[in-house]
Amino acid sequence: MTIQNECIGCITAQSKRVCEAIHADVALSERIVKYVETSLQNADFTLSPPVVAAPLYEHMAVLADTNDLYEHQKQHATQQANSYIPFLQESITQSDDPFIATLKTAVVGNVIDLAAEVSFDLHEAINSVFTTPFSHDDSTRLSETLKRSKTILYIGDNAGEHIFDGLTIQSLQKLYPHTVFTYMVRGNPIINDVTMREALEAGMDSICTVMDSGVPTPGFVYELASSEAQNLFDTADLIIAKGMGNYECMTPQKRHNICFLLKVKCSVVAASLGREIGDIICKLD
Repeated sequence: MTIQNECIGCITAQSKRVCEAIHADVALSERIVKYVETSLQNADFTLSPPVVAAPLYEHMAVLADTNDLYEHQKQHATQQANSYIPFLQESITQSDDPFIATLKTAVVGNVIDLAAEVSFDLHEAINSVFTTPFSHDDSTRLSETLKRSKTILYIGDNAGEHIFDGLTIQSLQKLYPHTVFTYMVRGNPIINDVTMREALEAGMDSICTVMDSGVPTPGFVYELASSEAQNLFDTADLIIAKGMGNYECMTPQKRHNICFLLKVKCSVVAASLGREIGDIICKLD
């Protein structure tokens, strides 16, 4: 999907949150926000929001003299997520429908997003997601597709959320023991997205294969991916893509059997899906 006028204000607001996250002084904050506002005056409206935003974040990191703008926030989100794993494990085990509980676990993780328009309370979000039906519900079709699939590419989104992704993959492996999963992460630090560093620190490589996509954007962009990542994208029986960034970058789809799991957090994505902010989505194309 291509960037809309609403996205311009959102990206500018994100630049201000970056300044807060890195505790920038007044001078640095002004430089960062001015740079972003000036750059967005020439935004290419044929591109997706994550593709437009990516180079801006890269330059913000240069201005702030850091490699990872959200390093500390990602660590905190990961600690929060880990504290909820026992509860989520029990929720899946005791559920009347472990498959739906597993999908809800994946979506619960998707509330951890420092770039969204809305803030989150993780405890409240977990309770609300588990009691809320999917607004777009292709879970039955997804289950049938999993039964027929051997190779699954699971494209991650945010750090912290990857902890829930690990539990989701483990649960799906039990439900569909014939499946082989690969977990794909971003090519370098971008906003609070999961990279190889966070995935390995969490032990994701003990659960499944972990692959660096090579993509520098906050969403999987096929043209920017490594040849290895492109090959897996093309050949996997099923792709599970988490979060709005992946949805924005992968819509319209380049192939069939892509399942988007996300919580709608902005008006542009809500309009694209024909849903409301706060809705949870299981969309198989």
